[in-house]
Formats: sequence, C-alpha cells, structure tokens
Amino acid sequence: MQIEEHATGSIYRYLQGDKVIWAVSIILSLISILVVYSATGNLAFRSADGDTEHFLVKHTFLIILGFVAMFFAHRIDYRFYSRLSRYALLASIPLLIITWRFGENINDASRWIVIPFTSFSFQPSDFAKLALISNVASMLSKRQMRIRDDQKAINPMLIWSGIVCGLIGLTDWSSASILFLTILLLFFIGRVPVKYLGMMLVVGAMAGAFAFTFGQRKDTVSSRLSSFMNNKVSFQSEQAFLAVSTGGMFGKGSGNSDAKNFLPHPYSDFIFAIIVEEYGMLGAIVIIAAFLIILYRGMLIVSNSQRAFGGLLAAGLTFSLVLQAFIHMGVVVGVLPTTGLPLPLLSMGGTSLLFTGMSIGMLLSVSRTEELGEDDSLRRNLKRREISRNNAM
Repeated sequence: MQIEEHATGSIYRYLQGDKVIWAVSIILSLISILVVYSATGNLAFRSADGDTEHFLVKHTFLIILGFVAMFFAHRIDYRFYSRLSRYALLASIPLLIITWRFGENINDASRWIVIPFTSFSFQPSDFAKLALISNVASMLSKRQMRIRDDQKAINPMLIWSGIVCGLIGLTDWSSASILFLTILLLFFIGRVPVKYLGMMLVVGAMAGAFAFTFGQRKDTVSSRLSSFMNNKVSFQSEQAFLAVSTGGMFGKGSGNSDAKNFLPHPYSDFIFAIIVEEYGMLGAIVIIAAFLIILYRGMLIVSNSQRAFGGLLAAGLTFSLVLQAFIHMGVVVGVLPTTGLPLPLLSMGGTSLLFTGMSIGMLLSVSRTEELGEDDSLRRNLKRREISRNNAM
C-alpha cells in the first residue's frame, strides 16, 4: 500500500496541472493507436510492403513524442511564453513564405518544409498558429487598461492577425479560418470594443481575399463551397456518410471498418468516420464528451487564473483545440464543407501531434502555475535563502 501511494505521489509530482485534462489526453491517445492501426491497413499494403505494424510503431512513437513535448511545456512557467511568443511570431513569417514558395507539394498544396539532410518534414502553420495565439494573449493582457479608448493598442494585433492568417491561407484555408475564429474569440474575451471587432472582421476579409487571390487552393475552396451550397455530395463525404450510417449503436468492432478501404486519408482527415463505424454511436459520444470535458476544464482554468495573460492564453489554446475537433466532426457528418483538418490527439500526423502536445502542455502550465500560487513561490524563495545561508556558514 505504501509503495502504491509513493508511486501515485511521484506521478502527481511530475504530472502537474489539471489531472482531468491529463487523463482525457491519455485516453484519446490510446483510442488513437487502435483506430490508426485499423485505418492504415490499406496504406501499409500500398507503401510499406504489407508491413501493417510499420504505421502502428511510427504513430505510437509520434504520440510519445507529443507527450514528451506536453510534459516539458507544462513544466515551464507559462509567463515565459509571453516573451517567447514575440520571437516565435517573427520566425513564423519567413517560414510560412518559404513553405508557400518552396515547400513540399502534396495534394496541390505546399504545407510542409523538409528539414535539410533528413527525411523529416514539419508544418509551419501549426507553429505560426501557436505563436499568434500566445502573442495576441500577451498583447491583450498588457493593454487591458487602455484597450477601450486607444486604437493604437489594437492596431498591432490586427496587423499580426491579418498577416499570419493570410499567409497560412495561401496553402491551408481551413487552419487559417480556425485561427481567425480563435483570435476573434480572444478579442471578445479580452473586452475589445465592438467597433474593433468589426475592424477585425474587415482584416479577416482582406486576409481571405489575399489568400484566395494568390493562394494554391482557390479552385479547391471554390469547388467545395459550391458543392456544399448546392447539396452535391463529394466522394469523400459519401464514403464518410456510409461509414457513419452503418456504425449503429455499438459499431462493427475494432478493425472491421469497410470505409477505410475507400475513404481518402481515413487515418487523418476522416478518422472520426472510422471511429463511428467501428465503435458506433457509443464511440462517437465518448469522443464528443472528451472534447467537451477539455472545453469545460479549459474554461475552469481561465476562470481560476489570477493573471490576464494566463486566462487569455488558456482560452485561446482551448478554443483552438476544441474548434478544430468539432469542425472535423462536422465535416464527417456533412454539416460543414469538406476540408482536410485532422482530429486533435486522434489523427495520424507528426507535426499535428507534436504541436497539439505543446498546446495542451501550455494549457496545463497555466493550471500548474496557478495551483502553485504565491504561497508556494514564497516557500521556494525562503528555501533558497535558507540553503544560501547554510552554504555561507
């Protein structure tokens, strides 16, 4: 009994912050391993010489890497991200331009940069999204006293939001749209006056027009929006509907999906369809409930935060994660136009898992730092002084 209590205490000592978010993240990741293993069977026969364990091992390694990023991000005091976000935002601009002009082209979009001298690639839009959310939260927190009567306090946030969303939209309209909605919600929570919210909408329209004019996906965006408005069902949507409709209450069972053999990217863009087909409505309810729990716990962290930056950062990270999840699910069931968004913590993908882990880690950092509180900080300072005094003696 003492050994178990000691082990539990050790886990709590290292995995700090909101325990419910930790638990939900672990559960979703375990579900992800099962579903991705099932959904990549066809891909394995085409590209891995029939080695069905190849993508299982790779995906499991990437999930572990995401949790490593989550762990280190949650151990850092979230206030450090305020300073770091400035440099990250500046670095993201050339990365997005390089990706647009010279990135690896997959499905008529250059969204990846191959790291020199390696076979690894990463998606700068995920890095830019995290940088912009952190920086806008930082700027809003510092300008709270003059945000209602000083337009100069708002202009830098409007400019940065327009530039980053516009550059991401050149290759990825879906991610740019989610990021714009997240920033708009941050403005609302940050008590930005309605007239400046209107200016933000104008900036978003300008960024969208720029991305549509010079971007790589304008034909795809136009055709998908046109099909959705005219009730035309694409091949991907048709296969997703079949998967969802045949899942029933309890599904066909793990590994028994038929749609995975026909759906494009069933392991990423349409993984929710595979979940519903194999685990039925019960599986869908579990996934939906998991993200609603993350939303609820994230809002608790916002309400308990003693500092404006902590609350705004937690809100931005939570909204970004949950918005992407529900838009992915909305696409699968046909209430939104077809798009290529992964389901956070569940879809296969290296950059997505890594930056999702970092986002949740930063959210947990806000929770952890606020849990420590001023009393703990005082206790640590006193301990340092006592150690210094003992060393001096």
